[in-house]
Amino acid sequence: MTYSIKQVSQITGLSIYTIRYYDKQGLLPFVKRDSSGYRAFTDADMSLIYTICCLKNTQMKIADIKQYIDYCMIGPESIEARKTLLLNHRAAVVKKQQALLEGLDEIDLKLSVYTDSNAKEIIGTMFTYLKEQ
Repeated sequence: MTYSIKQVSQITGLSIYTIRYYDKQGLLPFVKRDSSGYRAFTDADMSLIYTICCLKNTQMKIADIKQYIDYCMIGPESIEARKTLLLNHRAAVVKKQQALLEGLDEIDLKLSVYTDSNAKEIIGTMFTYLKEQ
């Protein structure tokens, strides 16, 4: 089955503009054109677009996504390069995830104070202490 760019947009939630941008950036070299010159996306293409979206959602740079797609287009010989690229990206994502969790812990701590039945007293005491310092 093939999909038009409009159908791909509806399925993925990507705008048509974004899909065209990705194509111009070299992220969609696997997408063929029909006899009228329109992009004709296949189920296999949709799978790679899903991967592109996942990488983008984890803040991988477009240049790195292009490198990954280029490796994919080479075939099995590029497995080690793909693995290295993804391992490096994974490490960066885990580092960001840990920073987000630390921030979330601080937010939860503040919320627990603000939702405490004695919030005004607690904050008042903290405020007085900070002013005296």
